Amino acid sequence: MIADTQIAVRPYRFAIVFSLLLCLPLVILPGCKSAAPVAAAASTQNSVTTQTLRLKGTTEAIHSRAILAPMLSGQQVGSLTVTKLLPAGSRVKRGDLLVEFDRQAQMRDFLDKQAEYNKFVGQVAEEQAKESAARAKDETELHQADSDLKGAELEMKRLELLSRIDVEKAQQTLEQAKATLQQLKETFELKRSAARASIRILEIQRDRTQRNMQNAQSNAQLMQIRSPLDGVVVLNTIWKQGQMGEVQEGDQLRAGVPFMEVVDPSVMQVEVQVNQEDVLGLQVGQSAKVRLDAYSGLVFDGKLEQIAPVAQGGSFSAKVRNFRAIFSIQGTDEKLMPDLSAAVDIQADASEKNMSAKR
Repeated sequence: MIADTQIAVRPYRFAIVFSLLLCLPLVILPGCKSAAPVAAAASTQNSVTTQTLRLKGTTEAIHSRAILAPMLSGQQVGSLTVTKLLPAGSRVKRGDLLVEFDRQAQMRDFLDKQAEYNKFVGQVAEEQAKESAARAKDETELHQADSDLKGAELEMKRLELLSRIDVEKAQQTLEQAKATLQQLKETFELKRSAARASIRILEIQRDRTQRNMQNAQSNAQLMQIRSPLDGVVVLNTIWKQGQMGEVQEGDQLRAGVPFMEVVDPSVMQVEVQVNQEDVLGLQVGQSAKVRLDAYSGLVFDGKLEQIAPVAQGGSFSAKVRNFRAIFSIQGTDEKLMPDLSAAVDIQADASEKNMSAKR
């Protein structure tokens, strides 16, 4: 009897277990449905996260002045010899001497032109004195001829008191006095014109020599170049004596070569090239961090100041376009100099970039 009861219970237990197994998917499935909004929320949260965009560029000074080898006036100079030069990195004030070239040739030229100018000044003064004396003499002769003419005319009024021979003499004297006065008047103007022309030629030569003298003096002054602003001396790398290098004392430079710069390191910026894809996440005014490759410990605050409106072709492919961007650097340091490679880290909004790309 007991055995029959146990046999009857076992089918009942199997039925309960079987029914629980059937209901188990119904319990799991609702749970699976509730996990979907959580995953969607996580996905939405990830879509609005920002990412750090690193841009590479070069530092440059906002205020700078290029220093060129002087262009001399009125001379054809092949090269100029550097006799004194401040080393790179020197801090200067406005008006400080930066470089000096050999100016012996210009000083000799100035002294020669000065002596020649003084000679012409003396010649002009001498000719003017001669002309004054000649003019006074000619005016005296004119006055005497005029007096002689008036005397001859007065003598002609006494014809009734004179004999025939005296009348003919008086008539001849009158005509001679008229001719003499007329000739003196004509030659007087010719002499004055000739004297003025002679003096003018000397004056032109004097003035030309004076200009040459002044050019030589200004050229001698150009041999000394002084700083146009407060800043730091930067020597450019130029082609000299068959190779690239910085200028040194004793080198010879051609006129007009930009061999030096004076930069103001208190206000600096970084110029970078931004890929056409990355530029979509940038906006003017965004803050950034600027790091110098040579000094990893230096970090400066920066701000995006401008982005070029027109892209340029890339170095590797014409299909890849880059935009020029300028970041200002807040603060300064003695190590912060122009032409240093720098990295600019900026927080770009990934969601905005993706939306812009889709649009």
